[in-house]
Amino acid sequence: MSAVALNILRRSYCLRASLRNHWPVRPYHEQSSALPLDGIEPPLHGLKILDLTRVLAGPTATMLLADLGADVIKVEEVTRGDDTRSWNPPAAPLLDSAPVESSHLPPESAYFLSVNRNKRSITVDFKTSAGLEILHRLIKRSDIFIENFVSGKLATIGLGWDDCRKINPRLIYASITGYGQTGPYRRAAGYDVVIEGEAGLMHITGEPDGPPCKVGVASTDIATGLYAHGAIMAALISRQKTGRGVQIDCNLFESQIAGLANIASNYLITGEEAGRHGTSHPSIVPYQVFPCKDGFIMVGAGNEGQFKRLVENVLRTPELLTDSRFANNRARVENRDALVKIITDVLVQNTRDHWLSEFKGRGIPFGPINNIAETFTHPQAMARGVVVEIEHPRAGKIKLVAPAVSYNGKRMPVTRPPPWLSQHTTEVLTELGYSLNEINELRRKRAI
Repeated sequence: MSAVALNILRRSYCLRASLRNHWPVRPYHEQSSALPLDGIEPPLHGLKILDLTRVLAGPTATMLLADLGADVIKVEEVTRGDDTRSWNPPAAPLLDSAPVESSHLPPESAYFLSVNRNKRSITVDFKTSAGLEILHRLIKRSDIFIENFVSGKLATIGLGWDDCRKINPRLIYASITGYGQTGPYRRAAGYDVVIEGEAGLMHITGEPDGPPCKVGVASTDIATGLYAHGAIMAALISRQKTGRGVQIDCNLFESQIAGLANIASNYLITGEEAGRHGTSHPSIVPYQVFPCKDGFIMVGAGNEGQFKRLVENVLRTPELLTDSRFANNRARVENRDALVKIITDVLVQNTRDHWLSEFKGRGIPFGPINNIAETFTHPQAMARGVVVEIEHPRAGKIKLVAPAVSYNGKRMPVTRPPPWLSQHTTEVLTELGYSLNEINELRRKRAI
């Protein structure tokens, strides 16, 4: 065997050994029973994640890690839990047979259910000495600690990076904030819609003659969660090589600036300020949403061949090919309004379905503007199985969006429904060595 192969095997063995500790692992049969034979073993199985995040960015990151097999312990406020638990309606209907110990809780909000699958929930008041002791025990046994408190807040109660790495030098400590750990805005709270405005996204979203507009979902939060997830995976590789923990500083502001992509590059390279273009593209025409008689369709002709096929085979306006105003893309951009009007006048004469049929097979990028119901009944969505159904102890069978990535043609299984508040407190504390009498006393003191 070559030295390279031996080194790879050695690293693989060391990584697996590093994941073993005295915190009991959840029974693997729960996952393997749902794992297709031609998929892959969840690569983060055995990793312990202590999750002090709430709302969307942080929970998105920890859900993605949970999907990959990590044991995510979601620590929530004792009486209310994650803010999104109260963001209803809509909410899943409650079963008559819901657990008695959860009867005081409101229905499970659709928002919370969307980003908390595959996790366990405990409630801890870590502002109390008993609660802080629970967190310290969890930190000692965890691989990853992820939080989204205002910068510096946790350090004031003994849960900052310097505090935690003394307890566990191999800990990966990930902070998600609005603006980062340094700079004049470091202590400002971060909200998706505020950052959308402050970091440029809202300025370029909306119609040219309309006001700035937010994106339809909290895209900055979601992007930040994805960045945090990737950073944690990178930190795991770093720890595998060095044996040391890593501090991760991830924030909405820089994630959104990075997400400006070519718009940011246009400004940095040329000093060109951006504007709002609605659904159209600033550098390509036609490339936008057009109205039909009964709906809308997205059409993109990004090169000369596509434009030729559009006007000849779909619109049946071949005279446009000899019109100097539309001779090439540069000319079409300069005469955008005239060309958009011509195309619109043709498309509004027939229904959306008529035009979808006309575009099919022509080699032109196109697609319908679907509502959410149409999205989930889209033939591709149904063929790919983008929805999973799982049994929830309080709500019965619920439908969730499936993990988006496949491995060897199979998705990671959803092995746990999103937890109800404090569902696993006794279970986790028992794993940590607390007796039932001690757990009852912690409840009496309202530390859990």
